[in-house]
Parts: sequence; C-alpha cells; structure tokens
Amino acid sequence: MPTQAWTESRVRALHDDLVDQYEPVDREAEHGADPTADPGEGVRQLVTTILSQNVADENTTRASAALFDRYTDFAAIEAADHDELAETIRVAGLADQKAARIQRALAAVREETGGAYSLAFLDAMETEEAKAWLTEIKGVGPKTASVVLNFHFGKPTMAVDTHVERVSKRFGLIPESASNSAAHDRLDELVPDDLIYPLHVLLIRHGRERCSARDADCANPVCETYCDCEFCP
Repeated sequence: MPTQAWTESRVRALHDDLVDQYEPVDREAEHGADPTADPGEGVRQLVTTILSQNVADENTTRASAALFDRYTDFAAIEAADHDELAETIRVAGLADQKAARIQRALAAVREETGGAYSLAFLDAMETEEAKAWLTEIKGVGPKTASVVLNFHFGKPTMAVDTHVERVSKRFGLIPESASNSAAHDRLDELVPDDLIYPLHVLLIRHGRERCSARDADCANPVCETYCDCEFCP
C-alpha cells in the first residue's frame, strides 16, 4: 500500500470500499428510530458495556441476562450485596471489579439526577462534556463512554475496541504507538461525524472476518488498497 495522508475524502473512500466488501450499515435497524425514547435504556447500555469490558460477546450476553433476571431494577442492582452481584455476573470475568464499577456508575447517575436512573441529561451536553462526565466514573474509560454516547445518543465519538484499534493501526489511521485514549482522540478528529457509527461497525467486521490478530486474510480489495501489515503479500 502506498503511504498516503488520511484526509476526509480518503476516509470516505475507505468507508465506501468497506461497504462494497460487506454491506451498508443500517443504524436504525440495530438501535431503533429513537433509542432515547426509553429513559432507562441508556443506563442499561452503560451497565451492559461495563460488563462487556475485556470479554467475548457471548459471555456479555449471558452475564447481562443473569443480572437483569436476578434484579428487578437499577435500584436493586445498586443496593445489592457486592459479593452476590459479583457472583451473578461471574461469567463476564473480572467480576469483583465490574460489580464495583456498575454500582459506582448507578450511584453517579442517581446522584446527578436526584434519584432517577436516566442518562437523558447527557443528551443536552456537548459530546466532550458528556464524555468527561462519564469518564469521571472510576472504571468507565473512553471506549465505554463512546459506546453509550454514540450508540444511544448518536453523538460523534468513535468507540475504539480491540478490532477497531488493530485495523486502524494497520491501515495507518492512527500511529502504531498510540494508546487507546489517543486512538479515540485521533479517530474522533479524523472521521467525519456522519461516518463515526458506520465506520465503527465496518472496521469491527473487517477485524473479525479478515484482519485478525494472527494469520490475517489480506487477499481482499480493502487490505490491498489500505493495509501493509506483516500478513500482506
């Protein structure tokens, strides 16, 4: 791949090439026409995203189902015995840490709203202010905050998971040495707002199906155009 600077037009070309290789991303089909219609859904997204930290999707799903089956509402989760809560979500890994993070997050939301478990107040904030509020909660990093803000509120902030980070570094979107926090800042600056969500989804799909950490399959038009990783011919 020839070395080229990443401009807005090149990012848009990457998006279009990923769409050609896979398919267009339909945000509404995944998240509904107005995901903010349910005031509690943003809090559920926050809790579920904390559960998803450093664990496979299937275990996140199992832990989330166990959590919401056991406790009737967010107040019950916040008030739960720590050890009991940790055991309930054990399948998600790092259970003690995640139980503490979930309870801290719920307490922060309740205190901010005066008793309600709703993140609706974030909708009125600018993106950086909303992200700063969320990341002030110990255990809520830029990825977790970005998932909530982009998926639930449609705010233009890229959630950089392991797939997005790996592919972005191989494509030269971000420096190889960039930290995860720096990767978030760089991609938020580089990617046009309207492409934040679809490019996030497409980069994850490419990372899962082609650009794996080991034995990547680079025999595809996207890799041939943008990638020069060790697996490329």
